Amino acid sequence: MSGDHPSTRPPNGLSRRGLLKFGAAGAAVGALPLVAPPPAAAAQAPVVKTSARIVIAGAGAAGLATAARLAERLSGAEITIIDARKEHYYQPGFTLVAGGLKPQSYVTSATADYLPRGVTWVEERVAEFDPDGNSVTTEGGRKIPYDFLVVAAGLQLDYDAIAGMDTSRIGQDGLGSVYHSPAGAAATWQAMSKFADTGGRGLFLRPNTEMKCAGAPLKYTFITDDYLRRRGNRGKAELIYAANNKGLFSVPIVAEKVRMLYRERDVKVQYEHVMTAIDLGRKVATFTTPNGPTEIPYDFVNVIPPMRAPQAVRNSPLGWTEGPFAADGWMEVEKPTLRHKRYPNVFGVGDVAGVPKGKTAASVKWQVPVAVDHLVATIAGTTATSVYDGYTSCPLITRLGRAMLVEFDYDNNLTPSFPGVIAPLEELWVTWVMKTMALKPTYVSMLRGRA
Repeated sequence: MSGDHPSTRPPNGLSRRGLLKFGAAGAAVGALPLVAPPPAAAAQAPVVKTSARIVIAGAGAAGLATAARLAERLSGAEITIIDARKEHYYQPGFTLVAGGLKPQSYVTSATADYLPRGVTWVEERVAEFDPDGNSVTTEGGRKIPYDFLVVAAGLQLDYDAIAGMDTSRIGQDGLGSVYHSPAGAAATWQAMSKFADTGGRGLFLRPNTEMKCAGAPLKYTFITDDYLRRRGNRGKAELIYAANNKGLFSVPIVAEKVRMLYRERDVKVQYEHVMTAIDLGRKVATFTTPNGPTEIPYDFVNVIPPMRAPQAVRNSPLGWTEGPFAADGWMEVEKPTLRHKRYPNVFGVGDVAGVPKGKTAASVKWQVPVAVDHLVATIAGTTATSVYDGYTSCPLITRLGRAMLVEFDYDNNLTPSFPGVIAPLEELWVTWVMKTMALKPTYVSMLRGRA
């Protein structure tokens, strides 16, 4: 099946001059969402001397990037990062693994490789946040006081909310789940590849909660469609996408573009369908709909569970108490600064932050410098002016060898980084190269505080 893998050669008809133009643009765009220069004020700010105790809860992308920037900006601070997981996951690559485009090892490295010098790593999970007492307690019972807290705890994949789901069976009997883990993504590829060899009914969906990288369910549908076509089995397959609401994407113009592409490629959309249960033996998924529960049989399904704030955050005073982010425990932070609304010495960055956009690695790139600016300014007795406007980006794969670079902000405005060069709603080879080749090196630079 080596012929299935897309070439990195340019599409037919692109001249050498055109290749050079697109190659240069590709290098630039590949770097931009994660490697655009930090705010000038942050880049030129002097090192601040302090004895402040700073705790970072979580050593994922947001936590490590925060640690790196704080270590660079502060002298004498006592910086502690708390996380039990020794492996670091490059989560933007999970879809590539599940698409047969990268090996499982592509997304796995060691947390220790990215820890800045002088930062203390406590290899436990946070069990309790006490923002009134300015301390956290680990699962081992260790109480760690702080002057400032940065919560970068990510989110929880709530598979238990789907009755009948068994994650140990991912990869068997047509069951896939890209988000579960590197091993789960690799097992999903095996199940999807088998489906592409035979055809049948493929079922795709997203949960009715906030989620990381909301474009991933859409792109995996596109990838599956393309594999079926490449293997000559598209006519033997029916693809169904179950949308949780009345749209396909939070940005209306992007939702309409995806709707048109799905119609063109004969992907059927069922709106206002939310998965509540799955019968793995019968291969039937159950959804709630405006007309009551309905069952959809499948031959292959990509299960995406509800996503919520980690339990320690949900059980703490840090979450929203009202509004759309309250039910799932997302942190109550100010949209422009990521500072907690009720605890000014606490910040929330990355997936855990209760803001309308931002559960992507590109969002982390823009959130962390802003939060760090405001934290450091507080220590220095000054005022920071940097603002997070909700920027996020989604390199949305639409077929093997093509993708759209969708960038937008809190207000659903498209914010293209290279207007006139990279159109956000065009399926381009250069965006595919960015997603599959350029983003990981820039992501690693972000972890080290250099992006």
